[in-house]
Amino acid sequence: MNNSIWVIVDRLTKVAHLLAVRDSDKVETLAELYINQIVKLHGVPADIVSDRDPRFTAAFWKALLGAMGTELNLNTTFHPETDGQTERTIRTLEDMIRMCILD
Repeated sequence: MNNSIWVIVDRLTKVAHLLAVRDSDKVETLAELYINQIVKLHGVPADIVSDRDPRFTAAFWKALLGAMGTELNLNTTFHPETDGQTERTIRTLEDMIRMCILD
């Protein structure tokens, strides 16, 4: 059962993709989901800004991005506001979920 939402925001178009995932999903599963849902629609990105979740700093993920020619930029530890656009999207999503629960 999915218990998390993976938020992926295109910084150019500001389009947000919300992918249902599990905390226990392995990096290979996330990589496949990313390719099937994001790369399929938008092509290979020039760069990615990511939090420091161990799954996204794993050697496999780095190798996958390297093979696609994508640069991985990790945000500064304890400063998730580095990627403000994604943070705003998450806040909006939280507000929407809260409103649905209260109804």
